[in-house]
Amino acid sequence: MDGDDLYGLSLDRFIPERNALARSLRKQGRRDEAAQVAALRKPSVAAWAVNQLVRTQREPVAELFAAGDALREAHQQVVSGHGGGGSLAAAVRREREAVEALVGAAQGLLDSDGHELTAATIERLSDTLHAGALDLDAREMVRAARLQHELRHVGLGDGLEASAPPIPSRSTRQAPAGDKRAQQAERERARARRAAEARARRNADRAARALQSAQERRDRAAQALRDAEAELAQARAQAHEAARELG
Repeated sequence: MDGDDLYGLSLDRFIPERNALARSLRKQGRRDEAAQVAALRKPSVAAWAVNQLVRTQREPVAELFAAGDALREAHQQVVSGHGGGGSLAAAVRREREAVEALVGAAQGLLDSDGHELTAATIERLSDTLHAGALDLDAREMVRAARLQHELRHVGLGDGLEASAPPIPSRSTRQAPAGDKRAQQAERERARARRAAEARARRNADRAARALQSAQERRDRAAQALRDAEAELAQARAQAHEAARELG
């Protein structure tokens, strides 16, 4: 076992196995390696979930990265005036669906490891997946599957940021109606759902403003070109008239 293997273990096993590995390395006289292993931090729940997704959900993770690339390209095309709102909206939807699919897969991983998928965990997990999709440096950290804490991505520029996915349903595992813990968990999920919806609306507004700004820049450039062509035509006509009079 090595450091990479530790981040593939269940959360409860991380610290005991890390300490055992460090002791084993020290006994072998490999003190530098032992110190490095002993310094490894137990991942947060969200970071652990992402690490397991990368290790077990290779195709969905590859789709997340591809969707992120497509969204970055579509956004750049709009900003440069070479793309339309339809392609940007489709790219945003594709990236969001890729994140949603992985959040759904993470629910099963967390359940099997005995951890509740709370609203806070969903938000941190989603932020980390969005970061991995849209930020190339963050992507390499995600791909390594050794995250110790969640990541955060600030956006693509022009106020556009990826939206958080809706909260996955847990209707099949709801506790009895009188269970206060179940009711509290449901309230947390409802709050997270409302926050996700509000964020999605803000992102839609920002995307629309970004598209409108790009279209306005393109329209101004086209008008400037038409004005220049008109001035050139007028100058040519004046030159032709002057030549005719001199002739």
